[in-house]
Amino acid sequence: MDREIVVIAHNIRSAHNIGSLLRTCDAMGVKEVILSGYTPYPKARHDDRLPHIADKVNGQIVKTALGAEKSQSWRHAPVIGEVLEKASKDGYTLCSLEQSKGSIALDKFKPPKKAALILGNEVAGLEKAVLDKSDYIVEIPMLGQKESLNVIQAAAIALYAFRFN
Repeated sequence: MDREIVVIAHNIRSAHNIGSLLRTCDAMGVKEVILSGYTPYPKARHDDRLPHIADKVNGQIVKTALGAEKSQSWRHAPVIGEVLEKASKDGYTLCSLEQSKGSIALDKFKPPKKAALILGNEVAGLEKAVLDKSDYIVEIPMLGQKESLNVIQAAAIALYAFRFN
């Protein structure tokens, strides 16, 4: 099924994870990646970061993005509330990927035509305020002893399900 998907990555710490996310999103035909909060982002045309900081972060992202920082549409938007509000106004259904009471197992979830997949911090996950604004909270059922995956591995699984379910 043809869906329009955007990814919102909020407060993800690792620049290497962001490079990998951009590459994964490019592979899955994601319309746009929005990097919010303190999530690192590639060097931008009108970058307001100090040049040495922008260069360092960009180098880490490029290492795992392998060119996807140029081929995948992305933007930096520091305030998550504004990002969620705009996505909702633009007709996207807000779908947070998080283990939470009342979440829907990814294999039981029917993705909407226009979906915003929201990803959170590698350790702490998504904040309650973000979850409260979400239309759905979906989670990947864990079958082993570990209760979580790397955020980009989880994103890849979710994006595949959103694209092909």
